Amino acid sequence: MTASNGRRRAFLAGPFKGVLDPETGTVRAFERERYEALISHLESRGYDVHNAHKRESWGASMMTPEECTQLDYEHIRDSDLFVAFPGAPASPGTHIEIGWASALGKPIVLLLEESTYAFLIRGLHVVGNVTYIDMPASEIGLEPFATALDQLEARQAGEGSP
Repeated sequence: MTASNGRRRAFLAGPFKGVLDPETGTVRAFERERYEALISHLESRGYDVHNAHKRESWGASMMTPEECTQLDYEHIRDSDLFVAFPGAPASPGTHIEIGWASALGKPIVLLLEESTYAFLIRGLHVVGNVTYIDMPASEIGLEPFATALDQLEARQAGEGSP
């Protein structure tokens, strides 16, 4: 769904509690930089980006389970693109969001930080429009992400032409 400002919508998901610094209670510096870089890249491509980490002040202003569940579902439902780090180890909340995006028929980009993921993550492409990007946990990974988005958008443009 296109936003009221004419821009496409993207939802960027990933582990939240697992990336919090135990001393500060906020998202660790590298993970924040990674999310901010991906958000900035998506915005430069014409997307309004919904991301719980940013929405909740990088962990400084956490919402209740009821609030964040409702908002995340609505934003995924209304998105044109779903992007996620499934988590290593697996993030239960992110896996629920991946399931919602898949069930809602959203184009999905999964950013894989390791090679061992659940079979249902590795096989999701057989029931959905899924692009996998191998992205080591130590890298921000904008180049492979940009390439994958180019390919995804080219496929979508081809599907929309007569």
